[in-house]
Amino acid sequence: MGIGSGIALFVVGAIVTWAININLPYVADYALGVILMVAGAVWFVVALIMHMQRRREQRVVTEQRYEQPPPPPPTYR
Repeated sequence: MGIGSGIALFVVGAIVTWAININLPYVADYALGVILMVAGAVWFVVALIMHMQRRREQRVVTEQRYEQPPPPPPTYR
């Protein structure tokens, strides 16, 4: 559910708007297509922003090295 989903939603909206004629009662084809295209564009922008924020995060890995071997584990009776 990311950038590709927004593009797909936009494409479906464009197809509904200009390529096919769906006769749904109480729904205009043009309005449905425009709503899908706007939703796809908003989805794309939000996904792009989230992707850029995730990319900016830095991960710090710390390693602890010991010069001596670790102590033996405790014995259980």
